[in-house]
Parts: sequence; structure tokens; C-alpha cells
Amino acid sequence: MKSDLDLKTKYDWYERAVQNPESEVDFMRTWFKKLHGRFPLVLREDFCGTGAISCQWVRKSAEATAIGVDLDPEPIAMGKERHWSKLSPTAKKRMTYLEGNVLEKHKFTADVICAFNFSYFIFKTRPQLLSYFKKVRQGLGKQGVFFLDLFGGPESQKIVTDKRKIGGLTYYWECQSFNPITAECTFAIHFRDAKGKKHENVFTYDWRLWTIAELREILTEAGFSRSIAFWEGDDEKGGGDGNYTPSEIGENCDAWVSYIAGLV
Repeated sequence: MKSDLDLKTKYDWYERAVQNPESEVDFMRTWFKKLHGRFPLVLREDFCGTGAISCQWVRKSAEATAIGVDLDPEPIAMGKERHWSKLSPTAKKRMTYLEGNVLEKHKFTADVICAFNFSYFIFKTRPQLLSYFKKVRQGLGKQGVFFLDLFGGPESQKIVTDKRKIGGLTYYWECQSFNPITAECTFAIHFRDAKGKKHENVFTYDWRLWTIAELREILTEAGFSRSIAFWEGDDEKGGGDGNYTPSEIGENCDAWVSYIAGLV
């Protein structure tokens, strides 16, 4: 069922509830510098949506450039209005939206490629995901790093709905189905506005839930020299503290969000 929200509200609520471009850009720049001794300059943001991360990337440095790639013209149009239009004239020249397929071979190479918001979960089979990871590997420079985020934990496989307040807005994250044989799953985002009206299925997702171990194995198959798994610290109140560090041991939390970096 199509959402009843207008496009501006739909993307405004999504970004308020789900995205933190400042934090993600800082995370990628910080770890690239730790790995290679310099800040990265060129970003390719796959499945970029509104390109909020790409726009934040070019704000961080006068030398930085970014290319946001997405098949869907709707979020690109909203991104140009919401984010690109607010950049300085020089920053606008350094940020480009590319309406296209992440599986295509692009003519440019990047220091960093990222696929966030679990977007690559649309690839449901190992051959499909391996093909994508190979394309990413080809699109990176000699010191390139590929950053992914993912989620998991026992609760992520249950038919449940989590909710949290964001000002006067209530955000709902619902697992609507999970197939334990194929790991295929469907999720949806709903919102309840300040007047109490609930807006159902504002965003819906048809995915495969990949594990950290699977993703790291496929990165190796795709030609990455090594990968780093990041795990979130504990806030001592039963939740995460927002700080992600490399680790080979993770607590089996009911639900978690993590990052992986694939190194050329």
C-alpha cells in the first residue's frame, strides 16, 4: 500500500529517524586516516537516496568530491532540494548525483565507497552480492576502503515492532516476515504524527538478512585483501554508546547494528 504522506514529509521524517550523515562521514574519514595516514578525498555513495552523506562529505573539506549513485529518481530529486541546494557554490560543483545502477562499471575511482542503511540487502543470493562486491572492488583506488553497515541479533528475526519517540513523532520499525530457510525478510517503517495519526508502510523493504561472517567471506572472494568488523561499545544501561571499534568478538545482543570495512 502506498504511503499517504507527501514526499517532503516522507523524506524529512525518514532522515530524522534513520540517518546521521555527520556521524557516518566522520566515522569513514577517521578510520580511513587511521588505516592510511591521510584523509580520503573521493566518495562514491551507493544506493545514495537523497545523497545526504555525499553532501556532508563535500562540506568537510574543500578538496573533497562525492558521487551519489541511485536508480530511483524520486529520492535524488528530493536530495537536490533538501541537501544539494544548501551547499556553497563551490561545494555544489564537487557533489554529483548519478541516476544509475551500482552494478555498472563507472569511469572514476574512489577512495571510499559506502553502502549504508542496509541497502545492499536487496541482493538475496551469494552470486548477486559477490558480483556487486567485485564491482565495488574495481571502483576503488589503491588505498580504497568499502564501508558497509548491517544489523542482526535474535530479535531481528522475530515478527516484532520496535518504536521510539523523536520529538512529537513516533517511529516504528516492523519486521513483517522472516524465512529461516532463505533468510529472506520484509521490513517496514511507519510513523505516528503529533496529532496521533499513524502512517503505515511509509517505506517497505524486501531483503535478505546477511551475517557479518558471510559478508566478510564474500568480500575476500571479491578480491579485498582483508576486512574489519566493528562492534559498538556498551553504554552500561543495556544499550550501545555509539562508538564502534574493531573487534573479533561481539556480545550476542538481542539486536545490534554494526559496520564492516573492506580494504583493497
